[in-house]
Amino acid sequence: MNWEKKDIPPEQVKELAAKYGCDHLTASILLRRGLSSGEDIRYFLEEDPRYLRSPFELPGMEDAVERVLAAKEEEEKVLVFGDRDTDGITSTAMVVNFLTGLGMDVSWKLPSGDDRYGLSMEAIEEFAAAYGTLIITVDCGISNTAEIRRANELSVDVIITDHHNPQEEIPEALAIVNPKLPGSPFPYLSGCGVAYKLVSALRFALKSELYNQPMCLLNTRPVNDAWIIEIAKMRNLVVRQTLIETVVPGMVSISNTRLPAFLESQQILAWDAPQQKRTLAKIFGKGVEIGMLDVAPDIGKMIPSAKDISLLRIKELSRIARYSEKESGELEVFINLFTTFVQRRENHFTDEDAADLQFACLGTIADIMPLKDENRIIVRRGLQSLIEKPRPGLSELLFKLGMSGRRLNAQDVSWLLCPAINAAGRMGSPEKGAALFLEKDPSVRDRLAADLVSMNEDRKKMGEESWALVEPRARENLENFDSKLAFAFGEDLPRGVTGIMANRLVGQFKVPALVVSFGKDGLATGSLRSPGNYDLRFLLEPCEDLFLDWGGHDYAAGFSMETGEAMANWNSFLERLKNIALNMEFGDSKNESAITVDAELPLNYLNADILKTVDRFEPYGEENRPLNFLAKGLRVSDLHFMGKPEAKHVKLTLDAGKYKWPAKYWNAADKVKREFDTGDTVDLIFSVSRNFFKGIETPEMTVTDLKRSETKN
Repeated sequence: MNWEKKDIPPEQVKELAAKYGCDHLTASILLRRGLSSGEDIRYFLEEDPRYLRSPFELPGMEDAVERVLAAKEEEEKVLVFGDRDTDGITSTAMVVNFLTGLGMDVSWKLPSGDDRYGLSMEAIEEFAAAYGTLIITVDCGISNTAEIRRANELSVDVIITDHHNPQEEIPEALAIVNPKLPGSPFPYLSGCGVAYKLVSALRFALKSELYNQPMCLLNTRPVNDAWIIEIAKMRNLVVRQTLIETVVPGMVSISNTRLPAFLESQQILAWDAPQQKRTLAKIFGKGVEIGMLDVAPDIGKMIPSAKDISLLRIKELSRIARYSEKESGELEVFINLFTTFVQRRENHFTDEDAADLQFACLGTIADIMPLKDENRIIVRRGLQSLIEKPRPGLSELLFKLGMSGRRLNAQDVSWLLCPAINAAGRMGSPEKGAALFLEKDPSVRDRLAADLVSMNEDRKKMGEESWALVEPRARENLENFDSKLAFAFGEDLPRGVTGIMANRLVGQFKVPALVVSFGKDGLATGSLRSPGNYDLRFLLEPCEDLFLDWGGHDYAAGFSMETGEAMANWNSFLERLKNIALNMEFGDSKNESAITVDAELPLNYLNADILKTVDRFEPYGEENRPLNFLAKGLRVSDLHFMGKPEAKHVKLTLDAGKYKWPAKYWNAADKVKREFDTGDTVDLIFSVSRNFFKGIETPEMTVTDLKRSETKN
């Protein structure tokens, strides 16, 4: 393998470290990963939930909140409809738990057994017949155009919260909250991430005296012989509009500016109101009086570092301001300061909020969302809360899985916890997963947790049996699809594992994969996965007239279709699929023969403190792989073989001088003697993690590649 370490000029490292207050090693890793903008860097260096965006930045959120509040006021019946996977189950449990806590009449439903994905006609009609009037979808709904049209006919309002790709026709729902729609600040939230935003917005609406209150933050500052008047119009802690006027004192009447119209019906807040009034009198004359509230004293009490100093001075002290790509002005500082003040005064981030972040964390990891931007804070804070005080249901499940009472990272959650929740849906009983998280009786939760663990074991067995069928069929089909699509189908393939099988095919053949299960009712259900170099919409859109429904993400999607009389519909699909495969064009793929190095470590850096750097870049996962370190000149002081029944792996002890490091090198037994041996001095690329044994935590290396050090002449 080739080792690739990008050269970074030392002056860039020093500049970034000084600007953002981090050490040089962290700065060099950020730069090698192409992270140089403040917007990207803040989500690696900060984890305070105040850095999360306001839920009201999502289009449709205000309409959704207003409708839920009206349903609460009128004591309406509400149905929460979710999806069968971890993201959908956690979304459902979170929203149902919150609305139930408000005393609302709430029921919930998930697709069960062989039900199709998404909101169903049957669920809508049953709910309407029971005099229900509001449906909230979570992790689904954006592709249910016909179903929502039917809900409208039955006078049932629908709020869609979803994160899947919108199709050309958008459902006519009362409100749609989907980060993939235009105007959203961050498109990669999970379904449960969107549900968390809805619950957060509702909490704000119910507890804040500022909910839906129009207000303006006003500031003045001098420039040459003129003054700049800058105003931010805010609602629900989101800037909706800004106005900047540059005025020379005595040259224009206030009535000839845009100020009166902009400030009409607004509560005006100022930092040091007496000074602002004196400035406005200087600009427009003493006859002009603008009523405003001075918020500086109250903010100074809540945030002592801001007491009795100017916005200009606060800007120099602000952590938030350092991450702004443009030069932060006094108004931006005022906005950030006021937002932080309100969040602290109204105690926005409560224990209930932390518990909800546990669910949002699981949904983000399970749905393989990019671990960048605010997803990093959602996962970091969710993991922290999960360790400190797991919510009911998760507590029992963690215990059954042997995960209680220890440090957890995103990999633990991805490999152990999420599959157990997912198993409920894959085995046709997602309602058991949601029931586990909503049940009040601890003894019932204990039984449900045991059921999920048992179903996961059954799912693993089913997966291995299905792989024995899927892999040879896909291999045989490759030539029929120009070696560009791995494709397997059959009546003997369980619907619940088609997604897992498609994932494994991508790993095996490095091309897009499709696995289809035929049901006894003439329904075919397919799961598609892509290695990341082909947008699956290009495959699905030309066939949409054949589908009952379809949707998903760019690199993970699905559909259902009727096979048709004498398989006519299915045969048409096969013909189109072959033509699509012939014309497939793949984007750039990762060079798997190259290993990218994040940092080269001198031997004196090889101590337990390196875990602080590793922790800083957690969570690891999609679009944020574990750190690869390079070190040279370590001596192999001990070597043992590992593995049963065949010892394929190697356990090493590497002498770095002051410290000796335990290391594991997977599938490397055949390299011993040939590429390295006891007593050799070696260079290696490795990651660092923690090993837990009998309650003791020790750092250890996992070797990615290793070679004998070059002999120095």
